[in-house]
Amino acid sequence: MEVITAGIGEYIEPDLDAFRRHVRDNKPRALQDKLMTEQEAVSRFVKDGDYLSYDCTIFLRGPSALIREIIRQRKKELWAAAKFTSHDVTLLVAGGCVTRVDVGWLEVGPVIQGAMREGRVKFVEWSNGALAYRHLAGAMGVPFLPMRYLGGTDSFVRSGAKLVSDPFTGQNIVLVPAVNPDVALVHAHQADRFGNFRVFGAGIAPKETAMSAKRVIVSTEEIVEIDEIRRRPGLTTVPHYMVDAVVHIPFGGYPGAVQGLYRADLQHLMEFGMSQTTGRIGDYLEKWVYSVFSNEQMLEKHVGQEKLDALRAAETVKEGYYE
Repeated sequence: MEVITAGIGEYIEPDLDAFRRHVRDNKPRALQDKLMTEQEAVSRFVKDGDYLSYDCTIFLRGPSALIREIIRQRKKELWAAAKFTSHDVTLLVAGGCVTRVDVGWLEVGPVIQGAMREGRVKFVEWSNGALAYRHLAGAMGVPFLPMRYLGGTDSFVRSGAKLVSDPFTGQNIVLVPAVNPDVALVHAHQADRFGNFRVFGAGIAPKETAMSAKRVIVSTEEIVEIDEIRRRPGLTTVPHYMVDAVVHIPFGGYPGAVQGLYRADLQHLMEFGMSQTTGRIGDYLEKWVYSVFSNEQMLEKHVGQEKLDALRAAETVKEGYYE
């Protein structure tokens, strides 16, 4: 296969056999109780230097509580896959947790601009679809997948993709390399204690993110019994044997929304935005991350039950959402 041109961006060379060995040796099929606290899950499964991927964003069903815990534990040298994000990567950069970011879409605010100027963080451009394809390739166990777009763009030049001559048609096509994250985070609507989890509504790539990763932490709004999972197996997004840790975190997507359960806290998001423009992101982190021990304590101390109830009441999807 002839490589016509290639982007200049860094990427991790796919090692499909190593990933297969990891799954074989570390993903038992037997049911095991994986329920643990957010502190334990992040401490056990997120390591300095990891490639970190997560499904969705702060605005909609993002694993916000887990990301705050990563910052709280001061993880370092992470390489993050930002499929579609602004708040998440900004906080990880402000907390000193990431040094490299694969970008699908990123809102570049003052914190990111400062990190770029100072050379503290390197960015590799892809696209939302390209990053989803890379995770899909990792989940499928193939070294790359072809795409009908990205070639001819500035993003291609700054990516790690390659433009090749298709051996079947002779036409040009873009290939993106597989990625197998060290750790993936997914926030779910429901999960059992063994790791079977359900995501309802729109998402970016929850299946691909979880199934391509070596270690998977699922935070969930609700813990259900395995009998409920067995009654309606078709609702299961990812099965238990792909998951390493289950964390019960009601309002784990706060300040973002979770479809059918609660709306985003726009006042909080405005506070975050102002903390950037006024150069007080450190104060924001101190209030919402470092000064509390857990997501539950953060909600009790800084949000309150009245506001949480209002956010639930404001969500329009009610009865029958899980049907």
